[in-house]
Amino acid sequence: MRRATGYADPSVLLERRIAQRADQPAISYPTRADAAKADRGADLGFATMTYAELGRRVRSYAAGFVRIGITKGVKVIVLVRPDPDLFAVLFALFRVGAVPVVVDPGMGVRRMLHCFHSVGAEAFIGIPEAHLVRLAARRTFGSIRVHVTAGRSFWGGHSLTELRDEPETLAAEHAPDDLFMIAFTTGSTGPAKGVEFTRSGFAAALDVVAELHGRPNGFVSLTSVPLFGLFDLLQGAHVVLGPVDPVRVSKANPALLTDVARSFGATDLTASPALLARLGAHFAETGERLPGIARVISMGAPANLVALERIRSALGDEARIFTTYGATEALPLTTLEWSELDRTRAATAEGAGVCVGRPLPEDSGATLVRIIGVTDEPIADWRADLVLPAGRIGEIVASGPQVSRAYHRNPAADARHKIDERLPDGSVRRWHRTGDLARVDESGRLWFCGRLSQRVRTADGDLYTVRCEQIFNTHPDVARTALVGVGAPGEQIPVLCFEPAADLTPAELTRVRRELWTLAQRNAETRRIRTFLPHSEFPVDIRHNAKIGRERLARWAADRLGFPRTKGTDR
Repeated sequence: MRRATGYADPSVLLERRIAQRADQPAISYPTRADAAKADRGADLGFATMTYAELGRRVRSYAAGFVRIGITKGVKVIVLVRPDPDLFAVLFALFRVGAVPVVVDPGMGVRRMLHCFHSVGAEAFIGIPEAHLVRLAARRTFGSIRVHVTAGRSFWGGHSLTELRDEPETLAAEHAPDDLFMIAFTTGSTGPAKGVEFTRSGFAAALDVVAELHGRPNGFVSLTSVPLFGLFDLLQGAHVVLGPVDPVRVSKANPALLTDVARSFGATDLTASPALLARLGAHFAETGERLPGIARVISMGAPANLVALERIRSALGDEARIFTTYGATEALPLTTLEWSELDRTRAATAEGAGVCVGRPLPEDSGATLVRIIGVTDEPIADWRADLVLPAGRIGEIVASGPQVSRAYHRNPAADARHKIDERLPDGSVRRWHRTGDLARVDESGRLWFCGRLSQRVRTADGDLYTVRCEQIFNTHPDVARTALVGVGAPGEQIPVLCFEPAADLTPAELTRVRRELWTLAQRNAETRRIRTFLPHSEFPVDIRHNAKIGRERLARWAADRLGFPRTKGTDR
């Protein structure tokens, strides 16, 4: 695969798609307010916006934004529901050169307010409930001078409705290095950070996404992830917004999703492992099939291999399933197709880690991926001896056009996560430290082993979470496991928390504990694990409902075992 060269500005690319597909559907969306709670697809009352209609709304909003003072370089907090207005608002901001600030509402009000305060935005576009928060926390939003309501406004300002009939104006001119968007990480494994995307960086990420999966023009994408909806629209797709609560994807109704996919003739599905687990279980229980789906993309957390196997059996013979690996700061870095992933399952169950695929070819756009030694300390300058040989576990670092170069107004995070390399021509290549641990095998594939901050630091050396957990996840009475450390770093006791696959009696839980201990003794990597605690439902990240909140579990385990809280277990 060779990546396309050159720079296509996202706003120019959208106009091109609008011209090419004017009368074709751009976005289909449920009109029922509580769509995620419907029983079947017939209850949703879908509506559709064409590309021409999307284009008119984007241009009207853009002209209106300029009139009320949202212009090039203005940072704009966006809290709009995932419907056509969200995409129209974002594309309008991109058109005028304003900078959307995007957070996950599910992170909670307190953490959201901290994110917003750190940005210093000058404009606010949100639903009425979001404006109530703005009014209640006036000090946090002291820099806001323009506010727009998506819906009815009871506090003055402007509304999106009044901006829909603005006469069109010329688009602003843009440079590749202009700031394009600030997207906050979820903060599921550390403080939430504002990731800066430049216009060329976002375009480079789109290039990679488009070429990794070979999607034809006009594919129909069922999505629950708004960011990937942006990518899909810029590829000319018909985006179908799934009836999924974006902060509770693990609770989605699989029968409802299946109905919607079938009704719209969906060809593509992008989802987190948590959502795919729901779908896979539904297919296994009901025998339903979706032969029209041509591509499934699992993203956001390590793949659920059982779920992918179930989904693969429900699709047509030519369908392909991909897992992708990346981060908000680096979208994406690797991909792997199911046929090869399936062949890695035995090694995963023996503690090899989860295979996430091969990095992008280094001749296809200067994307570089390396493994460096494990350290919690900042690394200011790149050195050749940082890189580990194949087979050694270390931290994944990456550099390339789609890799964000900085966090917004957060020099401490830059110091912790960025490394500068001085090149022979005097320029600087910036590497991003992902905080993920992995090794590279002899064929160049990456095997994900866990998070750097979540490794268990015992007196006899480190244990890596995902690498160990996959050994225990093979137990038939276990839904999933999480390895945590209790005690001070360097002296931690490893504890395996496990979610039972069904309600078990105390005697059955005792049996499962005993069998997990037996599994631990069979592998040199896990023999130090001697404590096993059942937990009814693991805490998970808000974006994908799939990344386990091991820090919270560590505190829970410490309390259960009578250990005092320590700085190491409360990080």
